[in-house]
Amino acid sequence: MKNRYFLLLTFMLQWTMSSAHSPIITDSIQKKVVFIIVDGISADQLKKANTPYLDQIASEGSFSKAFVGGGKNTYSETPTISAVGYNSLLTGTWANKHNVWGNSIKAPNYSYPTIFKLYKDARPHGTIGIFSSWLDNRTKLVGEGLKETGSLKVDYAFDGLEYDTINFPHDKERNFMKLIDYTVADQAARTIREHAPDVSWVYLEFSDDMGHGFGDSDRFNAAVHFEDGLIGRIWKAVKDREKEYAEEWLFVVTTDHGRSAEDGKHHGGQTDRERSTWIVTNYKDTNSYFDAHTPAIVDILPTMTDFLDIEVPVETKREWDGVSLIRPVDAYGLKAEKQGRKLRLTWTPLSKGDGTIYLSMTNHAQTGGQDTYKPIKTVTMEKGQIIIPFRKNTEGFGKIVLETPNTQLNTWIVDKQ
Repeated sequence: MKNRYFLLLTFMLQWTMSSAHSPIITDSIQKKVVFIIVDGISADQLKKANTPYLDQIASEGSFSKAFVGGGKNTYSETPTISAVGYNSLLTGTWANKHNVWGNSIKAPNYSYPTIFKLYKDARPHGTIGIFSSWLDNRTKLVGEGLKETGSLKVDYAFDGLEYDTINFPHDKERNFMKLIDYTVADQAARTIREHAPDVSWVYLEFSDDMGHGFGDSDRFNAAVHFEDGLIGRIWKAVKDREKEYAEEWLFVVTTDHGRSAEDGKHHGGQTDRERSTWIVTNYKDTNSYFDAHTPAIVDILPTMTDFLDIEVPVETKREWDGVSLIRPVDAYGLKAEKQGRKLRLTWTPLSKGDGTIYLSMTNHAQTGGQDTYKPIKTVTMEKGQIIIPFRKNTEGFGKIVLETPNTQLNTWIVDKQ
């Protein structure tokens, strides 16, 4: 037992020393973000569990039920699987774009940049941190060091503990993951308190393991309570930074998927409970979309870039499937439906005024290129729909963008939904 803790202490000391001796040059900024994904907790399960820290954060800020899974029975339907959900948050797109369909993460499409790539492109001397039980989150999803991500460098990385069977001997009931999550959260809190990376991702897995093993049960509820305590450690570190350094932090906690309706042991499908998630944030002045509607996991990326005042290229924004939760949003939920040689567009309006419909018949964005959009119609936003006739048959693929003063929405025209 003593040897195990000695090895763990040595590992953490080596990581800390490595980070301390790395020549990190930082931009002088005051706004910072930390987002936490705590795995596999549906909205109804969160409500049942004892979560004093999440309750406190929500009372100071905001809470909303949310969803994952893309557009059910449409081209953007997305499996309610862990890595798929992570990448939907990281890129602000559904799986038809980011191309992660399962936990094997076979071929992510880096043409849709993550929050870390967007941040580093805008502020090369800013710092980013990833604290996770899954090494693949950094190496595959974020793509550290890969040519496709411009050799992106993560300044503070603490992960890969799932491969350490000496300090974290694996057991059938996966209680070792509890110790891993504790270690990850402890290191995240320490790094935030001491170094304050500008954008940090913390991933906690234990709750999902208990869901798979025990389903809807007291043991699962206890795991959610345990994760809440770890979130509290990180939250306290953020509060300390705000108090001592007059920094402004956006703190966001969410989950990657819900659970099966029958017993809570499974996920991956499109039932309401598997798609059901939630978002807790310390940000108090959320917009009307967050407050009165059901946001999606893809809305978190635009929220973070808005908070950080990052100038995102219009070509990137036109590919996002989410909208901001903190700045004004004029509409959401753009959909396209073919009706013979006509196209019916619908959306949910949140403000009055005009918008412009743009059309592109290419998808060069999928391979890192740019699409040419042509304006085809000015629309009255509050009507929520328009039917557009086409001179030519609209067979094949096309992309529609609805652009308003505050919002850009997109949808695809496809022969089969």
